[in-house]
Amino acid sequence: MATIIALTNQKGGVGKTTSSSALIVGLAIFYNKKVLAIDLDPQGSLGFSLGLNIEDCYTIHDVLNGTVTIQDAIQKTEHCDIITSNILLSSAELEFVSKERELLLKNALAPLISDYDYIIIDTPPALNILTVNAYAVADHLIIPMAPEILSLLGLTQLKETIDSVRQNLNPSLNVLGILLTRFNGRTLLAREVKEMAENIAEQIGTCVFSTQIRSGVAVAEAPAHGSSIYEHAPHSNPSQDYKSFVDEVLKLTKN
Repeated sequence: MATIIALTNQKGGVGKTTSSSALIVGLAIFYNKKVLAIDLDPQGSLGFSLGLNIEDCYTIHDVLNGTVTIQDAIQKTEHCDIITSNILLSSAELEFVSKERELLLKNALAPLISDYDYIIIDTPPALNILTVNAYAVADHLIIPMAPEILSLLGLTQLKETIDSVRQNLNPSLNVLGILLTRFNGRTLLAREVKEMAENIAEQIGTCVFSTQIRSGVAVAEAPAHGSSIYEHAPHSNPSQDYKSFVDEVLKLTKN
């Protein structure tokens, strides 16, 4: 039975897709886990980061609108299976109008749950029907957050969405933790945001991951090469940090 994790934040530019990719590949190469990646972001960045052509293939949009089976949309990469996305998914709010539209992804994934150790979902930077679909099927949420004041502002609304999903769709939904990215512990702002994030984490019944992801040019370079941070710059600070993050996730989900 797969453990399903969605990475989520309504604010863009916080390292959500980078963290999704690092978690997916890290689980595969360090722990030999069988992983399915699902890109729910219409920008399609996750598939691009993993070196795939996201235009000439079936996507999660085709699965959710019933054009193809989920098995037909799976692509193979060196480290994981993936269902990609593209800009067509941006019409989801208007296109998916059935009574069970919040459960489209859950129903689609049902045949695959026993085929993988982990299913990792990269969500769009918005609280919309795609995000709700991810929350409805996920066991755990991870919230990547940059050490900026604006990153804190959306967490209250995020909490309201999580509470609503727990009440109506997925009572066992758990927030695994808040992941601080682009972190520089030498700055006062970063330390203050970390302290505020810890207070917010307590309010939503979770924690801030012990690992913070330090900044590094390798994070931006890796997707351009279609490779993971571990392969592109294995000795860089972000690579080491993401390895520690994957270790934490594995321990927390086992518990």
